[in-house]
Amino acid sequence: MAKNGPQSDDHSGPLKRLLVGVLVLCLLAIFVVWRIDSPRVERFRAAVVDRVVPNFSWAMAPVTGTSNILRDFQSYNRIVQQNEQLRRELQQMKAWKEAALQLEQENARLLDLNNVRLDPRLTFVTGVVMADSGSPFRQSVLLNVGARDGIVDGWATMDGIGLVGRISGVGDNTARVILLTDTSSRIPITIQPSDQRAMMSGDNTAAPTVEFLENPEQVRPGDRVISSGDGGVFPAGILIGQIAEDPGGRTRVRLVADFERLEFLRILRNHNVETIDGPGGLVVPPSASVEDAAEQDQTGETQGEAGQDG
Repeated sequence: MAKNGPQSDDHSGPLKRLLVGVLVLCLLAIFVVWRIDSPRVERFRAAVVDRVVPNFSWAMAPVTGTSNILRDFQSYNRIVQQNEQLRRELQQMKAWKEAALQLEQENARLLDLNNVRLDPRLTFVTGVVMADSGSPFRQSVLLNVGARDGIVDGWATMDGIGLVGRISGVGDNTARVILLTDTSSRIPITIQPSDQRAMMSGDNTAAPTVEFLENPEQVRPGDRVISSGDGGVFPAGILIGQIAEDPGGRTRVRLVADFERLEFLRILRNHNVETIDGPGGLVVPPSASVEDAAEQDQTGETQGEAGQDG
């Protein structure tokens, strides 16, 4: 028994080396054959592939199955991601649906309340809001239309539903709009259905105050507020908002215009606005002539110069 072990090892070692050498030679031969660029060799390679590859389909089955599993796994990941995205979009659509229903109800209420038609002669120019200079001390926006578009200082602006403000400063290509919420804004209003006249004053809050109200007991929260047209600055009948009452008992106006999302504004052309060209028109009575106004201006300047000399 002791002699058979070393003899078998002596025979297996050279046999293994011979098999390895034959395998290496075969691989080199296959490599050389596959690298030879010749039409005959190309036909030989095609014949070998056609004869051998179909017989080794069982050997390629695990590789094919593994690739199919990987492809299915990637497809599953894509489906999961698409499912999550669809869920998020569904949530957004639900929110948009609620917003659309609210807007539809609000639009129906406004259409029911808005029985007054604006003057058909009031055409408008649409401008894009370029900048919002809202601050604790000033509420205004800048539009991309100006004197070249025929914009005149003092014209009213709307956002499509309600009054937003008035033009205050016109350049060649831009115009500034003072919003109703600004402290310098004073708008004569009419409260319906009681037809009470009052003044709406901005105080840099979202709900301007109502001042100079003759009969407060006839005004109730929810009453409709429109422009009265007094003073000739704003056309009459423009929707502004509804009456509300703050916790302190002060009467305010809940504006219908969405001041948080001002993107486009309509500037109403009001050619009936009287333009004051000179300062004399502010202080001279209607019966006085222009020459009297000029003489008063010259007298004032002379007195001012004499005071400075003194």
